[in-house]
Amino acid sequence: MDIPKKPKTRRKPWLLAGLGVLVLIGVTMGLSRLRAAAPTVERGTVWLDTVKRGPMIRQVKGAGTLVPEHIRWLTADTAGRVERIHVRPGTPVEPGTMLLELSNPDVQLQALEAERQLASAEAELIALRTNLETQRISQSATIATLETEATNAESQAEATVALMDRSFVPKLELQQVKGRAGELTTRLGLERQRLSVLQSSTREQLAAQQGQIERLKAVARFRRTQVESMQVKAGEGGVLSELPLELGQWVTPGTVLAKVVKPEKLKAELRIAETQARDIQVGQRAEVDTRNGVVVGTVARIAPAASQGTVRVEVMLTGELPKGARPDLTVEGTVELERLGQVLSMGRPAGAQPNATVSLFKLVPGSDEAVRVPVQLGRGSVNSIEVVQGLAEGDQVVLSDMTAWDAVDRVRLR
Repeated sequence: MDIPKKPKTRRKPWLLAGLGVLVLIGVTMGLSRLRAAAPTVERGTVWLDTVKRGPMIRQVKGAGTLVPEHIRWLTADTAGRVERIHVRPGTPVEPGTMLLELSNPDVQLQALEAERQLASAEAELIALRTNLETQRISQSATIATLETEATNAESQAEATVALMDRSFVPKLELQQVKGRAGELTTRLGLERQRLSVLQSSTREQLAAQQGQIERLKAVARFRRTQVESMQVKAGEGGVLSELPLELGQWVTPGTVLAKVVKPEKLKAELRIAETQARDIQVGQRAEVDTRNGVVVGTVARIAPAASQGTVRVEVMLTGELPKGARPDLTVEGTVELERLGQVLSMGRPAGAQPNATVSLFKLVPGSDEAVRVPVQLGRGSVNSIEVVQGLAEGDQVVLSDMTAWDAVDRVRLR
């Protein structure tokens, strides 16, 4: 009789399945611990620089123009119409060079009227002087007559007194003679006072009339100056830079007629960004690039206020101007702020500001990877900046704009 056998338990599939699960978990955990692959950046599209130690020159740069040191603006003293234009911009001129002529009949009539009033006042002065002198002479004659009559009356009174002592004349006649002498003496004193008042009045009237003449002379000179100003002259030597008028154009007082400059004496007016201009001081060395040569100069003046985000800085040029330098020529200037000693420095990263902390990609030595590191910056210049902390001498960093890789800490350069 056969004995039935028990079937064997199959454990091998379960073991394989368990082993597979364990392997899958291990692989998953291993992959989770692996770093993500670094993105690749073309090496030729980024700007690399090496941190170095040594002297560093702090500079700021700005665009500007060449302007004349001396400018003479010619403006209209009176209204008028442009009748003639003798020279055009770009022409060398001398102080007496006629630039243009204006015309205005009203101004000429006003000048003639001022001359007429002056001549009338001078005639009145002559007539007044003659009349007052005649009055003085007449008064002097009256006084002379009274002096004679008074002297005769006194002599007659003395004679009458002598006759009365001898009883040749009555007492009444003596009283009449003495009264006549006293009257003449009193009249003589009054006439003398009248002459004194007349002489004083004469001086005052002549002075008043002379003052009126002086005022009219000033008016006449002013009117003549207005007429002469319509013959517009250069006033000084140089080059006619601007003459923005045409024949027949009507100009009003104060209108700019012309601009005369001295092209051999130029200065540079630079526009420096207000964030970079705080360390600029008068007397600092500067260089101005005219695109045809570099001219050395010094900072002469700094505008007290900013305008449209820039500060105007005037640079007096001490070097010889290159050929082709002329007013309003566009230039680029560099102002030297200071010279630093042995400091760590590198090229200025894109968008970096002095005394700030930025994140830069530093190349790992011996590999093509670059890792992000924080870098503390110090004093800045046009193309370089001081490194305070975060980098060492010889480190290579990426200075280009890397905002596209802000989400990663490593990149691969190929």
